[in-house]
Amino acid sequence: MYCVYCGVKLQDGAAECPLCHTPVMHPDRKDGEQRTLYPDRLPAEERHGRALLVWILSLVMVGISMACLFLCLHRYHEVGWSGYVMMSMALAWVWVLLPLLFPRFRPMIFLPIDFACLAGFLLYICAKNGEHWFLSFAFPVTAIMAVLTLLGVAIFRYIRAGRLRLLGLYLMVIGASTMLVEFFAHITFGTKMFDWSLYCVIAFGALGLFLFVATLIPPLHAHLRKTFFF
Repeated sequence: MYCVYCGVKLQDGAAECPLCHTPVMHPDRKDGEQRTLYPDRLPAEERHGRALLVWILSLVMVGISMACLFLCLHRYHEVGWSGYVMMSMALAWVWVLLPLLFPRFRPMIFLPIDFACLAGFLLYICAKNGEHWFLSFAFPVTAIMAVLTLLGVAIFRYIRAGRLRLLGLYLMVIGASTMLVEFFAHITFGTKMFDWSLYCVIAFGALGLFLFVATLIPPLHAHLRKTFFF
């Protein structure tokens, strides 16, 4: 089956063309069946099953955390290494199990929460060991990762027009951000500057520049769009 507008080969049961987003009509289905071919929400039975699985795994994680805490308090009379276990379990719950409680995964909401929890975990490690690398390294690097991840999600999930050009710029930004990461490592740990980030800048910059220039060449742009659905 092929798209009637651009000729791209479609998967069986596709609701629209992945390239030009032209709706796909299925003559053997009624109108109501075509509109509900891919429902927006999970069936109620599957949602209940996922919620039950989440709560079972949550109880297992709480049990492991409490067992580690009891062991440390009984043997060392302090929280000790059990704090890392409890924080890791909490981070895993937020990253993996929390999205399963909702019928839809909304990355622009969940991802900031994930990175905020990751920053909190790193802050705990820093404070637990009496070190001072959180504000000068962990926090800015986590913020850079969060911004880059949200930009990537926005480009691939919500933006259609000019996506290939934006992707080229996005790759250039990723390359430039590696220099910031190396800079924060330099001022925090005294590592050498421009040791590895220049390779990332060159690699991501060359690929991003290629995609950006490709948008100025109509045949190459059309080929890339048809191949990768940009």
